[in-house]
Amino acid sequence: MDAFSDLFRGVRAQGSLFGRSTLTAPWSLRFVDGPPLTLCTVLEGSGWIVPDGHPPERLTAGAMVVVRGPARFTFVDEVGTRAEPVESGEHCATPDQGGTLHRLGWNDPAPGDGGGATTLVVGAYPVTGEIGQRLLGALPVVLRVDAGGAAGAVLDLLAAEVAVDAPGQQVVLDRLLDWMLVCALREWFERPDSGAPAWYAAHRDAVVGRALRLLHAEPAAPWTVSTLAGRVGVSRATFAKRFAELVEEPPSTYLTRWRMTLAADLLVEREGATIAEVARTVGYADAFTFSAAFKRVRGVNPSEFRRTRSGPRRAGAGARSSAPSAGAVSRARGRG
Repeated sequence: MDAFSDLFRGVRAQGSLFGRSTLTAPWSLRFVDGPPLTLCTVLEGSGWIVPDGHPPERLTAGAMVVVRGPARFTFVDEVGTRAEPVESGEHCATPDQGGTLHRLGWNDPAPGDGGGATTLVVGAYPVTGEIGQRLLGALPVVLRVDAGGAAGAVLDLLAAEVAVDAPGQQVVLDRLLDWMLVCALREWFERPDSGAPAWYAAHRDAVVGRALRLLHAEPAAPWTVSTLAGRVGVSRATFAKRFAELVEEPPSTYLTRWRMTLAADLLVEREGATIAEVARTVGYADAFTFSAAFKRVRGVNPSEFRRTRSGPRRAGAGARSSAPSAGAVSRARGRG
């Protein structure tokens, strides 16, 4: 396990979060719900993603744009198109949240022979919990990845899959969309100008990268700077200095913040677990020490955090996520 992989624990396409539309110009599709993450790619043709408050992004075949919610956006044939926008924004609860499973695989073929048509694929992702927020916090509102690279091979598989109707297709589509998202974000994080978190680049370092993998593989282990230094084969002073320089914080601070992120999700997900049980799960021997660390990092004690985050879930509020709606999306005809 590594820090990047850990961020995808709660990011999964879940059956309902998939849409496909085949369009001929002019068109204007307006995505109004702003789910936490939306992956847009074009199988054939081209168009423009126009996020609210951000410059338009050209989307050609094979290129991908990821939009971080709650930003809304429009997909158009041309900037300033004469087409009237058609809104997509029906809420759909994912199966794990108690919702009905809807396969949103719309296919709205254009009339005629289809020449010049553009096929858009959209994957909308519910990103839940504090680990998910850590991922979102590392991303800009809009990022673009050009065609090619590792994601290109996945896109070829996706294009082949949407062209057929076979048993298990939704599972395949979900996994391919997940794969594409990880490839797209990894490629973007690798760019020198991406502004990726310091820990991402630190993974390339032989010493600090190995230490980060140890911390994420065993976050509850009784780590100290000395034990980590011994495991990676350098002196304590060398390790502490190198880690702080590359990750931009001391090893103990990084570990504490990651443990509190894990604990925050456990407090909500395991409603029957005691504070002491959560404390032991993330490496604390007693609830008092854990609670003090949690309040120092999160600003509230564990009990209060659980009460404020778990209440809406039990009441049924906030348990819905946004997805493109099959019924709400159609070809937008031009005016005039």
